[in-house]
Amino acid sequence: MAVEAARGRAPFASDPAASRGRRYPEPPSSTRSAYRRDCDRIIHAAAFRRLTYKTQVFVFHEGDHYRTRLTHTLEVAQIARSLARALGLDEDLAEALALAHDLGHPPFGHAGERALDQCLADHGGFDHNAQTLRVVTLIERRYPQFDGLNLTWETLEGLIKHNGPLTDGAQRPVGRYTERGLPAALPLEAAGADLMLWSHAGAEAQAAAIADDIAYNAHDIDDGLRAELFSLDDLGGLPAVGETLADIRAQFHNLEPARLVHELIRRLIGRMIEDVVAESERRFAAAAPRSAEDVRLAGRALVGFSPAMQEVDRAIKQFLFPRMYRHPRIMRIMQAAEGIVADLFRHFIAAPADMPAEWAHDISADHDARRRRVADFIAGMTDRYALIEHARHFDSTAELV
Repeated sequence: MAVEAARGRAPFASDPAASRGRRYPEPPSSTRSAYRRDCDRIIHAAAFRRLTYKTQVFVFHEGDHYRTRLTHTLEVAQIARSLARALGLDEDLAEALALAHDLGHPPFGHAGERALDQCLADHGGFDHNAQTLRVVTLIERRYPQFDGLNLTWETLEGLIKHNGPLTDGAQRPVGRYTERGLPAALPLEAAGADLMLWSHAGAEAQAAAIADDIAYNAHDIDDGLRAELFSLDDLGGLPAVGETLADIRAQFHNLEPARLVHELIRRLIGRMIEDVVAESERRFAAAAPRSAEDVRLAGRALVGFSPAMQEVDRAIKQFLFPRMYRHPRIMRIMQAAEGIVADLFRHFIAAPADMPAEWAHDISADHDARRRRVADFIAGMTDRYALIEHARHFDSTAELV
């Protein structure tokens, strides 16, 4: 099957007409499905706009060509739609999940998350997936009838289970939550429904999650090459990547480097998408789900890489970790960024009146509640706003270069 060719709706695709609905009932739209409406609400959210100036790997002022959280999000959405189209899933739901999946990231990417997690170490910690759910159920305040965006159950479920189930059937935390438990700030009550934390999410959420992996693997290679953290020759030993690079060089002699890199990234994305489609079709055929609920109850993810591509994915991550994410240049900047976030947290805890009026006017005297409110405020900041606020309240602010 050609990946680009759309096929009929699969029986296990999520059906917007059969959605479990929203916490606050609303009349249906006359022009949009429930999931298309979710996409539109996310795109118009303030938190979505702020992704423009939030770090993916490189802080915003290092160059206009590097990915930001927003451009990464748009690339994930494109890949998620491609996968959904090829697999007969609901494209709008896959896109909604891709568009919203990073809304909970604080400024400076994972450095900001580490800093907030440390600041809240004795108060439940900080988790960007839980923060995403907080954004779409509590923090966005645009509508007169409710807080949040009042998204459908299927979108909320897919967002919180972006990395798979959070608990087992006995409600014991699993995976990354085994040791520390579920995030203390997980707003399950605000979601207003049982999100089945013990099961996998629907197929569209699984497609969005694997699209995230495809996007940041391929595009972090692109950004790392642009930043000269490694070279094309360094990629030669990576499975699939080195082979693809050799094929391009054999087909196009003396191709200029910029075109060579673009062709490498283009082919790598295509290869990964084709693998996911083939592997997912094999898993669907074996599991024979007849509904979206069957996908949730299958006991394993039904959308994903083949074993061979899992090895490629693992090899790319192992390559990028020391050469990019832990490169001394990146680490120096991110350590300074962590200090900026920690400084802001301590300042606003001591002087909450220095926050904007809408954040400060009803600040709680309760210690835990105040810390969470300050964390919500800082998590919503862009990189540049965090730097501006730090310069406003401190005598010196580190230059992130």
